[in-house]
Amino acid sequence: MGALFRRAQDIYTAAHVMANEMGPLRTGSALDPIRCAILISGSGSGMQAMVIHQQTQLDCGHRTELVISDNPEATGLLKAEILGISAHCIVLPQEADRTLRRHLHEQQIQDLLQEHQIELILLSGYMRLVSANFVDVWAPRIINIHPSLLPAFPGAHAHRDVLTAGVEVSGCTVHYVDAGMDSGEILGQRRVPVFSDDEESSLADRVKIEEHQLYPEVIDRIVS
Repeated sequence: MGALFRRAQDIYTAAHVMANEMGPLRTGSALDPIRCAILISGSGSGMQAMVIHQQTQLDCGHRTELVISDNPEATGLLKAEILGISAHCIVLPQEADRTLRRHLHEQQIQDLLQEHQIELILLSGYMRLVSANFVDVWAPRIINIHPSLLPAFPGAHAHRDVLTAGVEVSGCTVHYVDAGMDSGEILGQRRVPVFSDDEESSLADRVKIEEHQLYPEVIDRIVS
């Protein structure tokens, strides 16, 4: 049903003016691409689509150097290895204090990001909320894709919520990550119809087709 984008100049301005500790994101090129890390929790189908785009588009200005999962059972880790990407699982530490547990987990991720000289983080089916402190370090260099037309239906059960609401159109959204729940600035969207006989799985499959096209397109625009 087509894609909705913010104007390229708007994206450029947001990406380069918003203050963060790392400074503005440079312009990527095929000879010197932006170094990306993709965070996943499951199958990694979106990660796979992104990497294939990067590896097959000769003029692509971004490249995935690292895939991280919080889930040791994530099949996306194997997919990343097959694609030649460094893949790591960082599980949540076994600390009783919830805040300390989260801090230690994100510090381990941060150490790995620094080791690989990552410049841009892409969340793709990553099921953990990142902390405000983590966002403060990376914003606006941290981006997410969500399977609904935000601001409608944020959260972990978007497809279920869409079907419960009985709406006729759903889709996907790429947005900057902030400290809220899927509340960051929207960069692009694609729409898909919702059919009367849809189940969560059938709707998810149809939305994923659009996700796998939209996410690389938005990142192409940001790094250029």
